[in-house]
Amino acid sequence: MNSHTTAPSNDPLLDETIGANLEAIVTGFGDREALIDVPTAKKWTYSELNRDIDRVATSLLRIGIDKGDRIGMWALNCPEWIMVQYATAKIGAILVNVNPAYRTSELEFVVNQSGMKAIVVGPADNNSDYPALARSADCERILIGSDPEPGELAFSSLLEQSADLDALVERAATLTAGDPINIQYTSGTTGFPKGATLSHHNILNNAYFVGELVGYTEEDRLVVPVPFYHCFGMVMATLATLATLATLATFAHGGTLIIPSRSFNPKDALQAVNDHHATSLYGVPTMFIAELALPNFADFDLSTLRTGIMAGSPCPVEVMKRVEGEMNMSEVAISYGMTETSPVSTMTRVDDDLDRRTSTVGRTMPHLETSIVDPLTGSIVERGETGELCTRGYSVMLGYWEEPERTAEAIDNDGWMHTGDLAMMDEAGYVSIVGRIKDMVTRGGENIYPREIEEFLYGHPDIQDVQVIGVPDERYGEELMAWIILKPDADPVTVERVAEFCAGRLAHYKVPRYIKLVDEFPMTVSGKIRKVEMRQVAFDELAKGAPGR
Repeated sequence: MNSHTTAPSNDPLLDETIGANLEAIVTGFGDREALIDVPTAKKWTYSELNRDIDRVATSLLRIGIDKGDRIGMWALNCPEWIMVQYATAKIGAILVNVNPAYRTSELEFVVNQSGMKAIVVGPADNNSDYPALARSADCERILIGSDPEPGELAFSSLLEQSADLDALVERAATLTAGDPINIQYTSGTTGFPKGATLSHHNILNNAYFVGELVGYTEEDRLVVPVPFYHCFGMVMATLATLATLATLATFAHGGTLIIPSRSFNPKDALQAVNDHHATSLYGVPTMFIAELALPNFADFDLSTLRTGIMAGSPCPVEVMKRVEGEMNMSEVAISYGMTETSPVSTMTRVDDDLDRRTSTVGRTMPHLETSIVDPLTGSIVERGETGELCTRGYSVMLGYWEEPERTAEAIDNDGWMHTGDLAMMDEAGYVSIVGRIKDMVTRGGENIYPREIEEFLYGHPDIQDVQVIGVPDERYGEELMAWIILKPDADPVTVERVAEFCAGRLAHYKVPRYIKLVDEFPMTVSGKIRKVEMRQVAFDELAKGAPGR
């Protein structure tokens, strides 16, 4: 049997805009809580949130924002983020997610590359003076929580006037589900960022089915510490809860979205679960690891938790055991995807066992197709064999904004999105991610997948977290280096201790030659490990004198 699956569904794809979807939810759940912002202790019902969204949308129309204009959003997680997300959707503007970690040159790149007409800018914080940096951008600026300078607008002013509902209805009549509605820039680790362009149809449907597979109803309350600028927060959190997506997944099902903090803080996330009786919690594995490692972890009441989603990177077995057992998340789901696929392509189901949730990223999402292909020939491999994971269906992006050549490199003539991830599919259709094609280590002719070694080393009694990379070696071409975060009060882990732990249980060529003890890993704002940065640090250190043995 070859590694290809389809996932037909009795539930048809939604053929509506995000704005129309929200209006339907408001009609059904207007008096229910939609949004709780913990930092300000403010709450909105669906009717109240929709009122504010309509005011923002109307104000954007008044300042000349037209259908198809690009509007940037550059801020940490806040209620205004959600208002702008839905307001732009209602008027047909294209929301451009701007990474909060960007600085002047990166901001100027996305402003110019997208042709941004205006940008909504968050207030200054300890990490960045967003208003000051934004003044280098050649577009109109709308400031949240800061006094505007001449030529700028205060976001609060967008909320001061009543909504012109007739104008919004008139604009809505010009919109279709297939219109581009969002540009999300990829990390740009191999060059300038690429703007994945997504439609209402792309992200609304993906959010809806994410919410369906975790069983969201109007009774669910989701704590979302992952950043809104990233597809995990914007689609899988806001839409899944509020509409049918994560802002979308939450809102689409009439649930309540809870913002615990402006950026991830493990204590704030668990406190929000405790205080607001949350039923769902999102995060990348490193976030759950940080929450579990809190000295006062046992003080938080997590008994109301039922589900959640872990994504971004594979979850270690020991971490998943603790999430299910100690955090009461018996129905937690693992999902896999990428920005270019809106984002989720595969996902576990609520009745999947622990092994499925830790050794796989689930099965193909409804209405999508998955294939595992030979990276060189493009032919579909047999089940159990390793190849590149490809996705096809409604979730595949419209393309990279104004970059047809880069789009053609990613999406082939048959509509398959090539992910660059190495994967295997078992007989039951469950997919396991082996690693990135670019992360695979070749040592003396042996192909090594860091994920396998990381999983093994998580079993070491002194290791809290571990990442494995390949580093240059004159004899073998590449060697392995393990970056290790120790558990509190643990004894230092040496190369010799790791070798002893691996002896007789792991092939000799898979035993890391170098060990680097760290307090944290370099990460993106969305919580993904930056192995490219780890490799550069390792390369520099090895050039000065190799660590370890």
